[in-house]
Amino acid sequence: MRPLCRSWPLAVLLLLLAGTTAVLPAAGDTSRTRQPYQGVTLIERLLTTPRLARVHLAQVDLRAPGVRVSVSPPAGARETVRETTLEFMTRQGAQLAVNGHFFLPFPADDRDAWVIGLGASEGRVYSAFETPEQSFAIVADAPALVFDRRQRARIVARRPGGDGRRVRERGSIWNAVAGSAQIVTSGRVTVPTYRDDADPRGALTPGPAGRYTTTHSWYDLITSRTVAGLSRNRDVLTLVAVEGRGGGEGLTMSEIAALLTRDHGVWNAINLDGGGSTSLAWVDPETGQAALLNSSQDTPAGRRVASSLAVFAARRAP
Repeated sequence: MRPLCRSWPLAVLLLLLAGTTAVLPAAGDTSRTRQPYQGVTLIERLLTTPRLARVHLAQVDLRAPGVRVSVSPPAGARETVRETTLEFMTRQGAQLAVNGHFFLPFPADDRDAWVIGLGASEGRVYSAFETPEQSFAIVADAPALVFDRRQRARIVARRPGGDGRRVRERGSIWNAVAGSAQIVTSGRVTVPTYRDDADPRGALTPGPAGRYTTTHSWYDLITSRTVAGLSRNRDVLTLVAVEGRGGGEGLTMSEIAALLTRDHGVWNAINLDGGGSTSLAWVDPETGQAALLNSSQDTPAGRRVASSLAVFAARRAP
């Protein structure tokens, strides 16, 4: 996919003159919508407020015939073997995929990785809830997005005690991917805060070496971000890749969460690994070509990540 012009007001004019499918839902916002597969809607939004930002969304109707998901399986000397989201999608024969867990070691070129938080693939739970080293960004026992064998989805929390592989909510764990925190809870923005004298119940700890604090939150960094969310009835899965660039192009996590609740029907959502890991991939049904929908901060094909979530969907009838 060709990169869009970074002078966005001019880009909007060119889109209109070219007679594309772009629409203008609000001042300072252009969007394009496609439905390449049954139950899959792709949305690309170009925002000019509160600052320049490019947002890619894939909304998946989990009830649509042929729709199912998978998560990277356990492998290698640790928990998973790193590969790009594009590679995982292609190897699985899926039509859509997004990067998943935060992971260690990082930064490193290691082939094998530990994923952070609950992880499961095809019924095999291979990683447990945990208290992470990066407590300035990832909350303890971070919630996870879980699917049962019938593709029913929910965001879950750890059941106290045990080995950290059980959840409070009813239902089985067939596929699971965890993030850093739940940023939307019951339709409300719930970006975590730092524990300090003013907020002794904050879920994050300042650090490292005081780098991130209440006044300089890791969640306020303008960088690429990946989010996975569910609608109120849990039938629609929304996968999001927000591009972030130097010079202040992008959105904070609170801005992303507000956008998803206001415009895209997201009721609950978690933040997944971002920055150079952010990768939302698809297969163009017309050409059969696999590509990233977003521009990666890492390499054109995206970073080799520890896990990805793939979506399988049937091609739309002609």
